[in-house]
Amino acid sequence: MNKRINVTEIFGSNVFDKKTMQERLPKKIYDELQRTIERGTELDKHVAEIVANAMKDWAIEKGATHYTHWFQPLTGFTAEKQDAFISPTKDGGVIMEFSGKELIKGESDGSSFPSGGLRSTFEARGYTAWDCTSPAFIHESPTGAVLCVPTVFFSYTGAALDKKTPLLRSMEVLNKEAMRIVRLFGDERAKRVNVSVGAEQEYFIVNKETYMKRKDLIFAGRTLFGAPAPKGQELDDHYFGSIKERISAYMADLNEELWKLGVRAKTQHNEAAPAQHELAPIYDIVNVATDHNQLIMETMKKIALRQNLVCLLHEKPFEGVNGSGKHNNWSMTTDTGVNLLDPGKAPHENRRFLLVLAAILKAVDEYAPLLRKAAANPGNDHRLGANEAPPAIISIFLGEQLMDVLNQLCEKGEATSSKKGIQANVGVSTVPTFMMDATDRNRTSPFAFTNNKFEFRMVGSSASIADANTVLNTIVADALGEAADIIEQSDDVEMAAHDLTKQWISEHIRIVFNGNGYSEEWVEEAARRGLPNIDNTVDAYAALTEPKAIELFERHNVMTRHELASREEVGYEMYAKTINVEARTMIDMAKKEILPAVIHYTTTVAQSVNAVKAAGADASVSESILNQCLAHMSEMNAAIASLEKVTAEAAAMTPGREQAVYYRDAVIAAMDALRKPADALEMLVDEKEWPFPTYAELMFNV
Repeated sequence: MNKRINVTEIFGSNVFDKKTMQERLPKKIYDELQRTIERGTELDKHVAEIVANAMKDWAIEKGATHYTHWFQPLTGFTAEKQDAFISPTKDGGVIMEFSGKELIKGESDGSSFPSGGLRSTFEARGYTAWDCTSPAFIHESPTGAVLCVPTVFFSYTGAALDKKTPLLRSMEVLNKEAMRIVRLFGDERAKRVNVSVGAEQEYFIVNKETYMKRKDLIFAGRTLFGAPAPKGQELDDHYFGSIKERISAYMADLNEELWKLGVRAKTQHNEAAPAQHELAPIYDIVNVATDHNQLIMETMKKIALRQNLVCLLHEKPFEGVNGSGKHNNWSMTTDTGVNLLDPGKAPHENRRFLLVLAAILKAVDEYAPLLRKAAANPGNDHRLGANEAPPAIISIFLGEQLMDVLNQLCEKGEATSSKKGIQANVGVSTVPTFMMDATDRNRTSPFAFTNNKFEFRMVGSSASIADANTVLNTIVADALGEAADIIEQSDDVEMAAHDLTKQWISEHIRIVFNGNGYSEEWVEEAARRGLPNIDNTVDAYAALTEPKAIELFERHNVMTRHELASREEVGYEMYAKTINVEARTMIDMAKKEILPAVIHYTTTVAQSVNAVKAAGADASVSESILNQCLAHMSEMNAAIASLEKVTAEAAAMTPGREQAVYYRDAVIAAMDALRKPADALEMLVDEKEWPFPTYAELMFNV
C-alpha cells in the first residue's frame, strides 16, 4: 500500500531555514543574521553564539548527536568530519554544547585533499568557515542524524582549497557589475542581483546484485567491457515512458528525502537510454543550488543502496547508448523578482535585455575555452560530441525570434519588430488552441537560450556545478562591468547602450549557431569561424593558466594565479588517476575473469570438435567458432601485454600535463585495443560461461 506524504508538512523539516530561525531566534538576532546574509558583512560573535545554541537545540530534537562542517574539496565530492556535541563536566560527565566559534570555524587536515601545489604535503592546516547564505541541515540515516553546516574550505595561507569559495566570490562580482546595469536603466528598488540555477540531474539505476559482479562498475563507475544488447534505445520507447514500479518506489523515497532537505525536486522521468532517468529541481540561488545538487547526488546513491539498487552517475556507464549529463539552467534575477534574461513580449524594445544578451555573447565568445574547461572531466570525454550530447565546440543558440532582432540591429542599425508565436491548432475540436513559443528549442546546442535563461548542457552528470557557474558568473560580470564603464561616461544612457549592444552583437555574432550541432558541416563551419574545438579534458584544463584567464580572475578577485594553477594540476592528476584505475581494472578483469572463462569454453568446444570428427560428422561450425575464439584470445593476450606496458610507463612518469597526455594518447588507445577482442568474444562464448553480467542483464533487469 502506498504511503501518503504530506509534502507541505515535511518540506524543509530537516533544514534550519528562515522559518525555523524565526521560530527559534530572538527577533533582533534573526534580523541581524539576515542583514549579514543579504549584505555579505561579517557575522557578529554574539549573534553567532545565539544562533549556534539554537541550531544545536533544534538538531538534538531531530535526533542529532554530532555536527560537521560540510564542504566541497577539489575532488568534486563532499567531505565532512563529525564531532559530537559533548563537552566534559567537572564531575566526569558531559553536557551538549555547540559554540559560536564551532559554528563559524573548523579545522581539517588540508594535506589530505588535492591542492595542486597550494600546500606542501607536510603543511596540514586547513580551515572550514560557515557559508551562512546556505542553510544548515540534518543528514538522517538508519544509524542516526548529523547536523551539517555548509562551509568553505581554505588553507593556512587563505588560498581556496574548494569549489565553493571561488563560486561565492564570483557571485559577489556578478552582483556588483549587474547592479551597475540595473541602476543605469533606472531601477532604484533592487538591492541585489542573484544568479538563479536549476541543475537537471541524469542518472542510471541498476540492480545491486548485478553491479557487484562487475569490477569495472565498482572501481571505475563505468563498463570497460561489454557487447551491445540486442535492444538499446533504437525504438525510443524508454524516453518519457511509463516508469517501472520499482523505479517509481525509488523515486518516491528519493523525493521524500530531498523534500525534507529543502530540495525542491520537481520533475522526474525516464531518459533516453534503458535504465536511465532524470530529476530536475526548481531554481535556487546558485550557491544553494550547488549544495542541493551535491545533496541530490549523495541522496540518489544512498536511497538506491537501501533498495538493493545502485545509482550510476558516470557520464558514460554503457557504450553505445546515451550517456548522462547535467543541464545547468542559468539566469540573473534581482531581489525584487526581475529576471534580467526575460526578453518580454517585445524583445526588440527591451534595451536592457538586449544589452545583457550582447554582454553574454561577448563573454562566451571571448572565454569559450574557460567555459569548455568548466565541463571537462574524463567521463565527459566519452559523451561530448557523440551525437547524444552537445559537441565540444562552444556555441550559443538563440532561436528565430532573437536572431531576427539581432539581424535587424546589425543590418539596419535598429530593431523595429519581434516575431510572434503562432496559435497552435492540432485539428481536434476538443483540444484547446494556445499560443506556441516564437522559437523552437535546440538539443544539440551547448549553451542555449530557453525563454528566460541559458541552458549550459555540457556539464557532466557526476560533476559539481560550481565550476561551470563560477566561470559563467565571472565572464558575464566582466562583460557587464565593461559595458557599465562605457555607458556611465555617456550623457545619453539609452543611446550609448544601443550603440554598444549593436557593436558587441556585430563583433561576436560568430558564437551564435542555431543549426544541427551534431553535423560534420558544423565542425567545418566552426573552424572557419575560428571557434575552438577542444575535444578532450587534458587540453581543456590548459585554459585555466592562459594569461587572459589569469588576468580575468585576478582582476575580479575570484581566483589568484596560484589557485588557477593548482586547479590545472589537480585536473591533470585526477585525469591520470582515473585512467590508471580504469586500465588496471581492465587488466585485472581480462586476466582473471575473461581469459579463464574463454579458455574453459574453448576447451569444451575443442573436445566437441574431436568428438564430432570421431563420429565421422561435419565439425566445421564448431571448428569455426573455435578458431574465432582462439584468434580473439591471441589478440586479447597481446593487447593485455601492451596495456600493462604503457600503464606501467604512465604510472612511472612525474604527475602533470605530460603524464596526463600519455594516459590520454597511449593508455586509452591500448584500452580500446583490449576491449575490441574481449567484446567480440562475448558474442561467441556461451552466456552461461561469461564471467560477469552483460549489458542486457544490467539495463533491462531492474
